[in-house]
Amino acid sequence: MTTEALYDYIIVGGGTAGCVLASRLLECQSSLSVLLIEAGGDVTNNPHVWQPLDAGNLHFSDIDFKYFTVPQKHLDNKPRYVCGIKALSGAIAINAGGWIRGDAQDYDEWAREVQDDRWSYKGQLPYFRRSEHHFDPDADPLQHGLQGPMHTSSVTTSGRKYPLRETILTAWKRLGLKEVKDANNGFPQGVAELVENRRDGLRQLTSQVYPLAGAQIMTETMVKRVTLTDAHGSKVATGVELADGRQLHVKSGGEVLLCGGAYRSPQILMLSGIGPQNKLAKHNIPQQVDSPWVGKNFHDHQMIFRYWKLRHPEKGLAMGSPAFADPTFTRGNPADWLATMTVRTTGLKAAIAKDEGTSKIDDDHVLLKGQRSHLEMNVLYAAFGAEQIGLQIPVDGTAIMSYYMACLPSSRGSITLASTDPAAHPVIDPNYCGTHADRFVMREGWRVSSRLMLETPEGKELVADEITPEGEQCLSSTASDEDIDRRINMGGVSCSHPAASCSMGKVVDAECRVKGVQGLRVVDASVIPVPLAAHYQVPVFALAEQAVDIILEARSKLDL
Repeated sequence: MTTEALYDYIIVGGGTAGCVLASRLLECQSSLSVLLIEAGGDVTNNPHVWQPLDAGNLHFSDIDFKYFTVPQKHLDNKPRYVCGIKALSGAIAINAGGWIRGDAQDYDEWAREVQDDRWSYKGQLPYFRRSEHHFDPDADPLQHGLQGPMHTSSVTTSGRKYPLRETILTAWKRLGLKEVKDANNGFPQGVAELVENRRDGLRQLTSQVYPLAGAQIMTETMVKRVTLTDAHGSKVATGVELADGRQLHVKSGGEVLLCGGAYRSPQILMLSGIGPQNKLAKHNIPQQVDSPWVGKNFHDHQMIFRYWKLRHPEKGLAMGSPAFADPTFTRGNPADWLATMTVRTTGLKAAIAKDEGTSKIDDDHVLLKGQRSHLEMNVLYAAFGAEQIGLQIPVDGTAIMSYYMACLPSSRGSITLASTDPAAHPVIDPNYCGTHADRFVMREGWRVSSRLMLETPEGKELVADEITPEGEQCLSSTASDEDIDRRINMGGVSCSHPAASCSMGKVVDAECRVKGVQGLRVVDASVIPVPLAAHYQVPVFALAEQAVDIILEARSKLDL
């Protein structure tokens, strides 16, 4: 079954990257025919999308794929929920909104990995600026954009004045962290004010801030595979086949652009016969292109929450208290500061040595060189999500929470097929804490959070105790590795930053072209080849902005 319409570009996935591509391609060349296909629907009328604090109502809703990992060996051998959104605009419809660009060192490692400086921090900086409408008009214009479509705000510029602001800042400084005025300039280490992509306290949907006028949009439509043909001894993408059997095609010289994200893009490639032979044969899928790295190199940020009983809840310090009622508090996450730090070199070296089976680790090892940003930490003036560890904590202003995220996991997992049904969930295995190095970093995060809340004068005055699962005690910074590991195994969860399952340099080249196929690119977080100490919406915006330039430059060289 084939439809007659032909397109210059068929974009599969209407999330962040897909919307940016469609919008910018048409902005630059309005005569292009662009089809954008999204598995979910338009969520602009969903009442829970716009207010930042309503996002919890969207998890396990009809816009959530409700993905779960396979049982995780190092997390009590239990599956973990991983959020996957089906909606025009994608994950930005539900995410926490952290506008965290990350560490320049990580982007430079990306560039080294793919041997192309366009993906270094300096190479991506013009695209960070292009996507951003920075909240501070006096910010460094070399670092920040003031004309981009995505508006950002800080806690201060949103008008939020939380009662614990100075208390938490002072506690962080006692641990030796310096206050950083701008953590989105490539040098985030220290403690900086939280920045979010909110405008007037509301969420911004990519499909609105990047106008889609001129694009043909198909929502609630599942793509099964990319259709391929043989031409001059190589494979060429001719279009896509939908789950209902319809086929849609690109014009001669046109392209299919996969933007399905780190879960769906490798799934679609494998359903198209592009992938490792053994994985395809398992489902009787004829191999079209031998691409052994499809679905491999997958990683995700792991995080853990801890919960703290306030010593003086009557002061109105947290959500749920009648005194915590300033209307501005609805304009963003209930937090002031984000801390970014490295970890102790000696312990990390020893862990890496165990992983690599050697007695000597050089200081220029990728996880050590330059004092990498291994941990992100935060204190939130609320308590939610405790059900993961068997707690029921009422949101009544009597408790707060902290979290930390391991930014640079060395563990690698996989995305594979469960069946040939495009609607079936892929098999997701992040392999959390699969290396000694990752387990060391997670323990370090635990110890730092214990020092912050239990050992600083501010922390001791603020909290009476940790709220722990039944049978567990509060673990201090001097607790044993075994005790801390037990708590991490119990409480470790996904930060919903999946990446690398179609890695640049392995599955796609430095121009996002799928190796071995003409007219097919992947443009989403699945191509990011190395972990970044970032919240991945920021690099995905930049990735898509740069991909537009790459695609249009290639088009200009065609004889169309």
